[in-house]
Amino acid sequence: MTDSAATDLVEEVGDDFFDDPHRYYRRWRESGPVKHIRMSDGWESWVVLGYNEARTALTDPRVRKGVGGLREIAAHKGYATNASSDARMLGEHMLNSDPPDHTRLRKLVVKAFTPRRTAELKPRIEQLTTALLDDLEGKGEVDLLAAFANPLPVQVICELLGIPFEDRASFQYWTKVLVGLLGDQPDREKAAAEMAGYLRAQIAAKHAHPGDDLLSALVHASEDGDALTESEVIAMSFLLLVAGHETTVNLIGNGTYNLLRNPAQLDLVRSDPATIPNAIEELLRHDGPVSWATLRYTTEPIRLGDTEIPAGEYLFVALGAANHDPTRYPQADTLDLTADTSAHIAFGYGIHYCVGAPLARLEAVTAFTALLSRYPELRLADQTFTPTWQANLVLRGLAELPVILSP
Repeated sequence: MTDSAATDLVEEVGDDFFDDPHRYYRRWRESGPVKHIRMSDGWESWVVLGYNEARTALTDPRVRKGVGGLREIAAHKGYATNASSDARMLGEHMLNSDPPDHTRLRKLVVKAFTPRRTAELKPRIEQLTTALLDDLEGKGEVDLLAAFANPLPVQVICELLGIPFEDRASFQYWTKVLVGLLGDQPDREKAAAEMAGYLRAQIAAKHAHPGDDLLSALVHASEDGDALTESEVIAMSFLLLVAGHETTVNLIGNGTYNLLRNPAQLDLVRSDPATIPNAIEELLRHDGPVSWATLRYTTEPIRLGDTEIPAGEYLFVALGAANHDPTRYPQADTLDLTADTSAHIAFGYGIHYCVGAPLARLEAVTAFTALLSRYPELRLADQTFTPTWQANLVLRGLAELPVILSP
């Protein structure tokens, strides 16, 4: 494919994209591992599909994520952002930063988000899982997302951060509005103000009465005399709150759905629970909770495959497409829980690799082990069930998952 051809063939992404993104990916791959696209709102970007090209884009210093640069490109291209001051503050977190700011922010949060703290959560995660499954006893048909996949990660991240679980309805609603799943621009401005105000109040409480929780640790974290400002703590806690529950909800939901659609694979993990950790890795690769890594931009021209992307362009890395690249995974579209899933990039790659990946894996292994043990007859409530997927480029998740727990 020539550079000019790559530039000229800008494909419109239709509203049906979220129903089956791999239908788009297979067509796009016919012209190479990179595609120039236009969304329904008129925004254009480049999307990386190939596995090797994705790893390059995720580590090349010419590809950056700083929120200031993203806003400059939007202004240059005439794209409307209309973000309120609260929305801007919430967006100025670690995931939207570059070195040296990213290095500093990650160093401080990693100091608080220790492996010891994650390991200490295991008994509590097991306790929460058991309690949720106990509550399902005798219910027959349930929406597994609402009854199990959602409340488990939400309660875990609430306890980890030290945020009241009783507030979950509010912050989950604000989250869905802010990531574009609900509402319009005025709703987003209102949600940003309410989320920022809520987190500001939580942070003030931790200043006055610190506890053994991550938010208290962030408030008091320091490294070589450096500490997070209030705005940085608000943005960081917003990131951890959203990423800490939305992604794990989708990992459990997507994973359960794909197991129930593949009875032979489901039988493998039912018969040998020791295979569940490897099964989680294949479920992450096959239909992970993050479809596209968050938005990046080019600071210089960069060649990926046979395509040169100019400077000053938006760039997405389609993690879901890269994890289905047939040159890396020859049977990519087949769910195979015994396959070698090494080096999948469901949690990203490079300096922005998901800091909460160990916690997500722990929650998923605990959830699947207990769920399949307690309800070995678990199945879809309707074998012809067609899922409704969230209309979001970054998050890949179901709207509901009706199941029958037992005969």
